[in-house]
Amino acid sequence: MSLDVTALIQPGKVHRRVYTCADIFDAEQERLFRKSWLYVGHDSQIPEAGDVVTTRLANEPVIAIRQRGGDIQLFYNRCKHKGMQLLADGASGNVPALRCGYHGWIYGLDGALKTIPAATGYDDSALRPGCAEGALTPVGALETYRGFLFARLESGGPDFADWLAPMRASLDNMIDRAPAGRLSVAGGVLRYEHKCNWKFFFENTLDALHPMVVHNSSSKAAQRAGKTSDPVDSDEARALNMLAPFSASYSFFDDMGQRAGAFGHGELGGKSSIHAGYDVDPAYWEAMVAAYGEERTKEILGFGPNNSVLYPTIMFKAPVAMLRVIRPIAVDRTMIETWHFRMEGAPDTLLEQTLQYSTIVNSSAGIVGPDDHEAYIRLQAGLKSQGSDWVILSRYAGQVEKDGNGLQIAPGTSDFVFRNQYAAWADAMAQT
Repeated sequence: MSLDVTALIQPGKVHRRVYTCADIFDAEQERLFRKSWLYVGHDSQIPEAGDVVTTRLANEPVIAIRQRGGDIQLFYNRCKHKGMQLLADGASGNVPALRCGYHGWIYGLDGALKTIPAATGYDDSALRPGCAEGALTPVGALETYRGFLFARLESGGPDFADWLAPMRASLDNMIDRAPAGRLSVAGGVLRYEHKCNWKFFFENTLDALHPMVVHNSSSKAAQRAGKTSDPVDSDEARALNMLAPFSASYSFFDDMGQRAGAFGHGELGGKSSIHAGYDVDPAYWEAMVAAYGEERTKEILGFGPNNSVLYPTIMFKAPVAMLRVIRPIAVDRTMIETWHFRMEGAPDTLLEQTLQYSTIVNSSAGIVGPDDHEAYIRLQAGLKSQGSDWVILSRYAGQVEKDGNGLQIAPGTSDFVFRNQYAAWADAMAQT
């Protein structure tokens, strides 16, 4: 596709077409997503040989399968005969083999073709059980980092270690908050579709200028109710404590800070977060100290990332052990998945906190999420209009410093994280 996007990204602004043009969306799938490292899942979802889980990467259906030797392989979810998906999107479970539900071709866990029904009909062809032509097609590259699975569909993108490096410390922090140093997926997935471009969600997760406006009604009500709520350790009190910071002042969010690095990665918080005021369960503190010692425990729990983005695939929240996956469907349709994690070795109260936060904040039936959903719909509609061609991203332009770890830092309400995302976006989109 011949598509020049160089004029769409200008200092301090981006053209509205990056959110509304279907041709640009199609080019993103080829130039950005297929060559980036995308989140597949977590190895705790497929602990035993024959365990499978399916998902989509850049709209390509794929299957992750635990092998009998313990390794994990990733294949395109497509029978080599007529092309039917072997398993439905979102499927999981344990299988002895993969059988196509259309004509009954059977594949081993390693992707090898095992059985062709009525095989004599293919005697004059090269198709045989075990032949290379009949095997499932593996995805280009698969990497595992402390249980998290990432894949890249095509070569030509960044090396995995280089890509992860800017946010590795934050991902480590989420994992290290488990006394056992390991997370596991808890329960199913909270999945819903937004009627908007995928970039709105990514920007919103790092946008510290919107909470006190978009979430004012729910947060202010929580603050008022919190003055009379009792006891302090009740579910009600914890819920109010989660909601109250959303209407904090601009200075609160500025002081929280933000960081950004190569490949569009970024983070809101670090110095503090909206989770900083949560009470620490004494049993959890004791488990952490027993595992790490008091000084290391203070270091782990003292780091306060609010939202961390591994561009262009996931946002994760270390303090509440939660990960959200962005799966673009069309230029104005995006699937958001929220996955919750159990901190291995931690008391159940930590998982309860994670689920309570997700129910209140992330769920479409919650108190905070619908505010954002409404904003996304209006953003998509507004940028289709002729009112102006440009979206302004110039806040705190020039107020950026280096943090000594290869990242750049700015005030929490800066647009720098967005400018950084679009610099990475432009680099990827310039490739043909």
